Amino acid sequence: MASEKNQKLPVSEPSKSDESYKKGSALTRKGAYAAISYMASAVLLVMFNKAVLSSYNFPCANVITLFQTLCSSSFLYAMKRWKIISFTTDEPQSITNNPATLVPFKTLVHTLPLALSYLLYMLVSMESVRGINVPMYTTLRRTTVAFTMIFEYLLTGQKHSPSVINCVGIIILGAFVAGARDLSFDVHAYTVVFISNICTAIYLASIARIGRSSGLNTFGLMWCNGVICGPILLFLTSIRGDLQVTLNFPHLFSPGFQAVMLLSCIMAFLINYCVFLNTTLNSALTQTICGNLKDLLTVGLGWLLFGGLPFDPLNVLGQSLGFLGSCLYAYYKIKGK
Repeated sequence: MASEKNQKLPVSEPSKSDESYKKGSALTRKGAYAAISYMASAVLLVMFNKAVLSSYNFPCANVITLFQTLCSSSFLYAMKRWKIISFTTDEPQSITNNPATLVPFKTLVHTLPLALSYLLYMLVSMESVRGINVPMYTTLRRTTVAFTMIFEYLLTGQKHSPSVINCVGIIILGAFVAGARDLSFDVHAYTVVFISNICTAIYLASIARIGRSSGLNTFGLMWCNGVICGPILLFLTSIRGDLQVTLNFPHLFSPGFQAVMLLSCIMAFLINYCVFLNTTLNSALTQTICGNLKDLLTVGLGWLLFGGLPFDPLNVLGQSLGFLGSCLYAYYKIKGK
C-alpha cells in the first residue's frame, strides 16, 4: 500500500485556515510552478488549436472542445483505474469501487455549480469574439481581473492588500491605453464580452470555493467537470449539426490532422489541470492575472514568429503597463504583501 501511494502524482493542496485564505497568502514555490506551467501550456494550446482551425480549416470549434473534454475524461478514468492518481487526498475504498462515476453522487451534485459555470464560460467565450476587433476584445477581456476580485470576495470572502489592488488598477489602465485607438462602440458585442468576463470570474471563484469544500483534489474536480459537461456538449453539438459536419470533414482521417488534434487534446488536459491547481494553490485572481500575462506572451511570440502586426506606440505602452502590473503582482505575492 505504501508503494502505491508513492507512485501517485502529487496533487494534494496545502491546507489553509479561513483567516489566512481571506487575507491572501504568499506565492509558494509549488504555486509558482503551477502558474508558470499554466502559462506555458496555454501558449502551446493556442498554437495547436490554431493549427486545427486555420491550417486544416476545421469549421467546428465546439467539436474541438467536446473532443478535449472526452479525452480528458478518458485520461482521468484510465489513470484512476490504474491507481496512478486519486480523486481525493485520502480516498475511501467505497469511492474506488464505484464503477459508474468514480465519485459519490452527492459529490457530483456538489460540483454541479462549478461544471455549469465552466460550460457557460466556454459557450459565452466562443461567442464573445464575434463582432468586435481584436485590440478592443483584448482590452475588455482584461477587465476580468476586476470581476474576479469582486466574485472572490462574494463567494469565498477573500480580500486583497492595497498593493495587489494597485497592481490590478495598473493592468486595467494598460488594457484601456492599449485599446484606446479602437473604441468603436457596439452594444451587443460589448455586452457579450462583459458577460464572458463575469462567467470567467464566477468559474474561477467557484474553483476556489468548491475545491475547498468538496473534498476533491485537482483531478477529482476535473473528472466531475467532464462527467457533467461531456454529455451536455455532445447534445449541443448534435442538435447544431456539428457532428455531421465533422464526419464529412475531408481531413478527418489525415494523419497530420489527427496528430494535431491529439496534441490539442493533451494540452487541453494539461491546461485544465494547471488552471485548477493554480487557482487552488494560489487564488482566482492569480489565475486571471496569469491569463493576462499569457496573452502578452502569446502576442509577443506571434509577432516574432509571424510578424504582420502594425506598430502602435499607444498599444505598446498599454501592453507594457499590463506587463508591469502583472510583474508587480507576482512580486507582491512572492513577498506576501
